[in-house]
Amino acid sequence: MRVVIAEDLFLLRDGLTRLLEANGMKVTAAVESGEQLLAAVAEDRPDIAVVDVRLPPGFTDEGLRAALAARQAHPGLPVLVLSQFVEQLYARELLAGSTGGIGYLLKDRVLDGAQFIDAVRRVAEGGTVMDPEVITRLLTHNSSAGPVASLSPRERQVLALMAEGRSNAAIAQQLVITERAVAKHTASIFVRLDLQPSDDDNRRVLAVLAYLNNT
Repeated sequence: MRVVIAEDLFLLRDGLTRLLEANGMKVTAAVESGEQLLAAVAEDRPDIAVVDVRLPPGFTDEGLRAALAARQAHPGLPVLVLSQFVEQLYARELLAGSTGGIGYLLKDRVLDGAQFIDAVRRVAEGGTVMDPEVITRLLTHNSSAGPVASLSPRERQVLALMAEGRSNAAIAQQLVITERAVAKHTASIFVRLDLQPSDDDNRRVLAVLAYLNNT
C-alpha cells in the first residue's frame, strides 16, 4: 500500500512514516504543506493520503482544502484526516464526497498504533472511519432545525454509530439492542431524512453526511 503523508510537525511526520512502514506500507512522500501534498499525489498516485487539517502557511484549514482539491483532481482518492481539530465547513464537504474511502480521526483520541493502522487500511479499501467526537460535532451543528431535529434520541445514537462506519450488528452490540431493532431505526432515519435506503454501509454513511452537509 502506497501512502502520502501531509503533516507539518517533523517528529509526528517521521513517526507516522516509521509506523506505516513497520506495518508493510510504503510512504512515497511525507510533506508539510498543501501544495506539496497536491504535487505528491499527482506524481505518486498513492493508495491513500493521510492529511492534517492545519498546514502552512496559514495553519487554518489548508490541509482539508488541499485534500478536497486532490480528490477533485483524482476522484476516489482515499483520504484519512488526522488532526486535533474538527473544521466543520470543509469537513462536511470532504465527507460528502460520493466515491473513495474517507476518515477523520482526532490525534489525541488515537490510543495505539494498531488502531491507526486499521483505520488506514479500512479507508484505503474504500471504507469510512470516523471518530465519534467528529460525528457528534457535525450532528450538533445541524441538529437545531430541519429533519435532523425530528430524530428521536435513539435514532440519533444509531445515526452517529452509522456515521462511524459501523454495521448493524456492531450498532446492535454497542446499544444492547437487536439487529432487527437497528434495521427499523435505520429505515426510520432514512425516511425522516428523505434518503434512499442502501445495504452498503459506506454509501449510507456518505449519504447521511452529504445530507447533513446541505442542511
